[in-house]
Amino acid sequence: MEPIVIIGSGLAGYNTAKELRKLDTATPLTLISADSGPFYSKPMLSNALASKKEPAAIALNTPEQMAAQLNAAVRVKTRVDAVDTGACTLRIGNETLRYSKLVLALGADQIRLPIAGDAAADIMTVNDLDDYAGFRAAIAGKKRVTIIGAGLIGCEFANDLAAAGFAVDVVDIAARPLGRLLPPEGGALLQSKLAALGVQWHLGTSVASVDRAEHGYSVGLANGGTLQADIVLSAVGLKPRTGLAAAADIKVNRGIVVNRRLETGAPGVYALGDCAEIEGLVMPYVMPIMHATRALAQTLAGKPAAVSFPAMPVMVKTPACPTIVSPPAAGAEGSWQIEATADGVKSLFVAADGRLLGFALNGNATAERAKLAPQLPPVLA
Repeated sequence: MEPIVIIGSGLAGYNTAKELRKLDTATPLTLISADSGPFYSKPMLSNALASKKEPAAIALNTPEQMAAQLNAAVRVKTRVDAVDTGACTLRIGNETLRYSKLVLALGADQIRLPIAGDAAADIMTVNDLDDYAGFRAAIAGKKRVTIIGAGLIGCEFANDLAAAGFAVDVVDIAARPLGRLLPPEGGALLQSKLAALGVQWHLGTSVASVDRAEHGYSVGLANGGTLQADIVLSAVGLKPRTGLAAAADIKVNRGIVVNRRLETGAPGVYALGDCAEIEGLVMPYVMPIMHATRALAQTLAGKPAAVSFPAMPVMVKTPACPTIVSPPAAGAEGSWQIEATADGVKSLFVAADGRLLGFALNGNATAERAKLAPQLPPVLA
């Protein structure tokens, strides 16, 4: 019997395997990882300093331990060069590997902006545990970190680094942090609380260049300003990895296009996680991935199941200003209703008929999550 092959050893890949083994303990299973393949929680990377975790302590299991737990082959530092969906094969260098079913859990790549300067190639990104180990090694003994991007990951790293005593500058073209997730009042509170921690904000501008300086780097801003940094970290967002699928003539849009059963257009080929687009939705968060793994495991075990997504509020790990967001669906019609105090902002996105369609809670307003979350409509029923 040919194995079920999962390409990817992140949250989506390993948890699909774990859920499948609850239903099917016998079918041969192979996981292929482009990195070193430990099992860990990626969200822990942006607050590991505060939790006093060294990179080696973040991994929950080694790939060898995962292979034993899953009764599976786990191949690390292995890149799949091509997929032949007609022959049901993968090409890995000169090797051809057959599969019975194929799961693409490829994840996403950090977006890299076109930045000038003789040190642009030195800009770091953190997209997996190997990256994070390199970042922690790089900041050892350093003092100044410039972060490009004031989105969710940028804010989390800013909080973590500033709380650990680093001088942190954050640069973003937006007028306020978390501009895509928070209304102005919530963004302003987050900005002020992180500023009180020591974060310096440079908003409404962008990084134009990064050059080597006598001590570290000189970061040139589009508004003419200059920052000095020991390390420059880019956190401007993720782009689903679609190249392998596109080369195999599998339909891609923003992500690898799948239906509610997580099926691509190629027979026996599925996709989930950060690389997938489900009925127009790309959902790079933990809870939708976990819902998808449970549904896909049933399908792989011979009991086809459609995935559904309830409302899934996202907790932003910024202890200086606790923040929970559940954005309204794209194109939703309604308006924000804001209640702001010195220590909290409750922002409710409400339809004309009074239905709650989304919320953003900052500071002490996060205490209302349990009351508000059940009122939200499902993301995908």
